[in-house]
Amino acid sequence: MTAGTAGAAHTQRIREFKMPDVGEGLTEAEILKWYVKPGDTVADGQVVCEVETAKAAVELPIPYDGVVHALHFDEGITVDVGTVIIAVDTDPGAGPVGETPGEAAAPAEEDDAEPQGRQAVLVGYGAAPSSTKRRARKQQPGVPAQPEPVTAGLQAELNGRSTPAPAATAVVVPAAPAVPAAAVPVAERPLAKPPVRKLAKDLGIDLATIVPTGPGGVVTRDDVYAAATPAEASPTAPAAPEVAVPTAVAPVAAFDAARERRVPVKGVRKATAQAMVASAFTAPHVTEFITVDVTRTMKLVQELKQDPDLAGLRVNPLLLVAKAFLVALKRHPEANAAWDEAAQEIVYKDYINLGIAAATPRGLLVPNIKDAGAKTLPQLATELGELVATAREGKTSPAAMSGGTVTITNVGVFGVDTGTPILNPGESAILAVGAIKLQPWVHKGKVKPRHVTTLALSFDHRLIDGELGSQLLADIAAILERPKRLITWG
Repeated sequence: MTAGTAGAAHTQRIREFKMPDVGEGLTEAEILKWYVKPGDTVADGQVVCEVETAKAAVELPIPYDGVVHALHFDEGITVDVGTVIIAVDTDPGAGPVGETPGEAAAPAEEDDAEPQGRQAVLVGYGAAPSSTKRRARKQQPGVPAQPEPVTAGLQAELNGRSTPAPAATAVVVPAAPAVPAAAVPVAERPLAKPPVRKLAKDLGIDLATIVPTGPGGVVTRDDVYAAATPAEASPTAPAAPEVAVPTAVAPVAAFDAARERRVPVKGVRKATAQAMVASAFTAPHVTEFITVDVTRTMKLVQELKQDPDLAGLRVNPLLLVAKAFLVALKRHPEANAAWDEAAQEIVYKDYINLGIAAATPRGLLVPNIKDAGAKTLPQLATELGELVATAREGKTSPAAMSGGTVTITNVGVFGVDTGTPILNPGESAILAVGAIKLQPWVHKGKVKPRHVTTLALSFDHRLIDGELGSQLLADIAAILERPKRLITWG
């Protein structure tokens, strides 16, 4: 047996099963549990493992009969779609793998055909037709092209798709053998994670026009930004991109340019814009609101202003809002966290660096009070006063604006009732405090004028579920309604 024949026989015996696209557009899945191990006998349709995607846990059946030759990944590992996860020896009676005496070599195209035809093994969870890649068949001289297997069309019907087109639609043109299949991805559905798809949609960018640079051909956030940036005109540039670029980044229409001003985006404004775009299209924001009677808190503020221990310090409602936020976070420490995208880990923090959004002549700055949760009320008042004063003078250092965990933005000073604040990048939550106004309120069964405000809490839904976010906001409101809870809960 020649080396080529032995290699073909080995390929015929060892069939590799790849991680399928078990949900529309998903690019990866985590292996939760293996139901088989090397040496186990498996049958076509037998469930061999359970995987979890961003949508659900799904059991994967194997499309071959034989003996498990190898498991390529352990449980708990996240695997990209299209990566081989298990190999099956379909002819275990032929002896150890690699020793295949008397075994006839099968044409290479048959080995290629069956996995592609059998790839969609789950009804309703098969790989989308637009994402399926098929290598060009190698036509043997004098041998007519083989028709598409009947099972492929039948499986496509089961998956709720139209029957695949005849093999003629996949006929290889004469030059095809010299062109890799990846070079003709015309019908492929671009691979991109949901946040990247949303970013492209908001920027008006067609993912199909982007050249992906991510692993496995995945479109990244940087790819989308690059596509949104107008390319410089080039005499050698093809006609199609030259037409598309002005459409994607059309200049701002001007009614009367003589009465318009253009100011370059730079400094704090540029950094703020970049940070807000990155936050808005990276962290899935959720905002919840609550309206609360803060009459007792307002009375406490007046009393604290007369307290000798706080003489000379700035005592205002924001001070008690900050303290309420800190106490609520101590009751729900899992809300004080960060998302590490690179390591795919949640970082829980045993300290609270409380950011305070400050409007300054340079723009919006968010310095933070380091380890604010460990400070007494007088210490917190001192730090808060110094932080705001330094920011307004434009003397805030970069170190003072780094390492924040949560933030408060006081939109009430502008007479605004509330808003939907955007998270400071890297933080888990931001609390917006609305204007405190006298409003009619039912108190002890009677309608009375009470000091009322509306709080809005935006949080990163990757870190904080709806229940946790609701509990955190409810506790903040409960403290401000009855500030004695600063003692009983603190």
